[in-house]
Amino acid sequence: MTAYPHLFSPVRVGTRELSNRIVHASTSTHYADRGRVTDRLIAYYANRAKGGAAMLVSEPMGMLHWQTLPTRPHVLSGLNADLLPRWAEAVAREGGLMLGQVQDNGRGFRAGFRNLEARGASALPDDLSWTVPRVLETGEIHRMIEEFVTSCELLAQAGFAGVEISAGHGHLFHQFLSTRSNRREDEFGGDLAGRARLLVLLMQGIRQRCGADFLIGAKLPAEDGMNGGIDLEQAEQITALLRREGAMDYLTYCWGSHSETLHAHLPDNRGPRMPYVETIHRLGRAAAPDVPLGALGLITDPNEGERIVRDGLADLVMLARPLVTDPAWPVKAREGREAEIRYCVSCNTCWHMITTGRGLLCDNNPRVGAPDEADWHPAPAETRKRVVVVGAGIAGVEAAWVAAARGHDVHVFGASEEVGGMTRLHAILPGGEGLSSIYDYQQLAARRHGVRFHLGSAAGVDAIRAVDPDVVILATGSTPSRPDFVPAGWLDEGLVPDIREAVRLFDAHRGHNTGTAVIYDEDQSAFTYDAAEFLLERFDRVAVLTPRERLASDESTVVRQSVYQRLYRKGAIILTSVRPIAGSRLEEGELAYANIYNGDETVLRDVAFLTYATPRVPNDALAAPLRAAGLDVRLIGDCRAPRIPLSATAEGYRVAMDI
Repeated sequence: MTAYPHLFSPVRVGTRELSNRIVHASTSTHYADRGRVTDRLIAYYANRAKGGAAMLVSEPMGMLHWQTLPTRPHVLSGLNADLLPRWAEAVAREGGLMLGQVQDNGRGFRAGFRNLEARGASALPDDLSWTVPRVLETGEIHRMIEEFVTSCELLAQAGFAGVEISAGHGHLFHQFLSTRSNRREDEFGGDLAGRARLLVLLMQGIRQRCGADFLIGAKLPAEDGMNGGIDLEQAEQITALLRREGAMDYLTYCWGSHSETLHAHLPDNRGPRMPYVETIHRLGRAAAPDVPLGALGLITDPNEGERIVRDGLADLVMLARPLVTDPAWPVKAREGREAEIRYCVSCNTCWHMITTGRGLLCDNNPRVGAPDEADWHPAPAETRKRVVVVGAGIAGVEAAWVAAARGHDVHVFGASEEVGGMTRLHAILPGGEGLSSIYDYQQLAARRHGVRFHLGSAAGVDAIRAVDPDVVILATGSTPSRPDFVPAGWLDEGLVPDIREAVRLFDAHRGHNTGTAVIYDEDQSAFTYDAAEFLLERFDRVAVLTPRERLASDESTVVRQSVYQRLYRKGAIILTSVRPIAGSRLEEGELAYANIYNGDETVLRDVAFLTYATPRVPNDALAAPLRAAGLDVRLIGDCRAPRIPLSATAEGYRVAMDI
C-alpha cells in the first residue's frame, strides 16, 4: 500500500493505459554524438523508466533536413535507423512508453550571438538573440510538415509510442501562433485559424499516417510575458481550436519565450511552489475538458504530485529536473523511501550545462546517464581502507557516504557543528532553501552507512594522523581573497567582512539598518546575488558594484535573468564596469569608484556597510604537511580549485569510487 494512491493510479491516455501518473517531461541531454544515438542516451531514458516513470518524452529530435545539430538525435536522415528501435525497446522493457519531441527553434536562440541559419514565420527579431530569420515560404512550410510527419512515422515504426509537439518556449510553432512574431499574409498567418494552421495540419498528418494508437501530446504556450504576445485568453482560444481541428491525446502548457521572460519556463525556489498548476488546470479544463492534462513547473515532492491528482488539478504529473536528480523518484516514493530521494534543488545548473555544450549534469546527482543509475548502490571495494575526510561541506560528505557505502571505515572532521559548509549558509538566503536537499541526503546516507562524524573543531595534522588513515580527502573549501581597495587594518579587524561573514552577521543580528549596503562583486555567483536580496531586507538600499559588464556572468541565462528581475524590482543599485578606488573616505560613508574603461570617477554616499565577493583562494594548507608525513592526500571541491556545487559533488563521488 502506497502513501500516494492517486499518484500511482492508472490512467488512460489515448488508447494506452499508463500504470501511474508520472511523466518524464522533455529535457535535453545532449548525449547524442554527431546526431547518433549513444548508449548513454538510451541508458538515461531506460533508467528513468526503470525508476518508475510511466511515460517519457525525449529531447527535441532531428526531424527536418535542416536540423543537423550534432546534439539532436537524428530521425529523418536515417542515421539512427538501427538505434531508434533499441532506444524504444530499452524503455519498454522497463515498463515505460517512449515519446519523441517534435520541435524547431525557429528564430529562437539562447546563445549570446545571432543564429545565421534561422528560419521563421516572419522577418522579425528574436527577443533574446536579435536573430532575424529567413522567412519560410508557403511551399517550404508544407514540405516542413511532410518531413515532421515522415519522421513521426519512422518513430512509430521504431516502436516509439508517440510524440509530443512542443509549441511553446518561443520556438517555431509558438512564433507562428503569436501575432508578435507572425505577420504573414498567406494561409499560415492572419487570424488565429491561419496562425494555428501549421499545428493543425501537423497533428492531422501525424494521426493519418501513424494511426490512432500513436500518442500525440501538445505542449502549448500559456503566457509568454511579452507585449503583443500570447496571454491566457489567447492560450484558451488556441487550445480550443486545436482540440476541435487537430488531434491531442494529452495537453500541457509552458511559460516564457526567447526573451527576458525565458527564465519563466524553469521556475526556481525564489517564487511559490507549483506556480503554474492552478492556471494549467483552469486553461485545460475550460478549453479541452476531455483531454488528459499534464501539470508541470517546480513540482519536486511526491506529496505535491499526490495532491495534484487527488484534487483533480491534472491527470498527469510531468517532472523533468526531479527525474534528472533522481531517476528512481517514483519507485522510492511508491515504496515509502522518500528519505532516500535525491531531491532537485531547482538551481538550473542542469540547464546551464546543456546550453553551454557540456551535456546534462546535476549538482545533486553525480551519476546522470550512468548505465546503472536508477536506485544505484556502489559495489564493495576490493580492500577496506580507513578514510579521513577533512571538511564537512557537500564535497566532503559526498565522498564520505560513497566511500562508506563501498565498505570503507570513514571519519569526517568538520570545523562547524553541522554538515553542509558554504551550501548550508547559502540555504538560509532567499531562494536558497532547496540547497539543503544536497547535504540532507548526504548526511542521511552517511549515517546509514556508518560514517563517523567529528564536528565542531578544525582538524590539524596530529588529529588526522591519530586516526591512522590510509587515505586523506581534503575538502576544506576556499576563502574570498582580500580586496586591495580596503585598508588592511579594516580587514584584519573585521570592519569590512567578506560576503559570507556578512550573511552570518546579519542572520544573527536581524533588524533594519539605515543607509546603503555595498557589495563589491568579482565572484559573480548566485550566492552573491541571493546575499544582495538578503541585505535588501535589512538596509534602506543595496548597491552591487562589479568590474564586469554585467552581473552573474558565470551563471546561466535563466539564473541571470532571475537575478536582474529580483534585484531591479526590489530597488537595488547595479553598477557595472566599475572598480572601487583605494583611499575612499569609508569612515565618512563614502566609496569612490571609477569606470574601468574611461576612468570617470563617481562617489557613492551614505554607505553604511561594505562587503565583498572576490575570487576565492583554496584552503589547501594541510596538503603539504600531510603529504610530508607520508599520507595519501586527495583534494576535492573548492580546496582543489574554487568552482561550483556541481564540481564539489562530482569530485566527492569520483574520489570515493577511486579509493
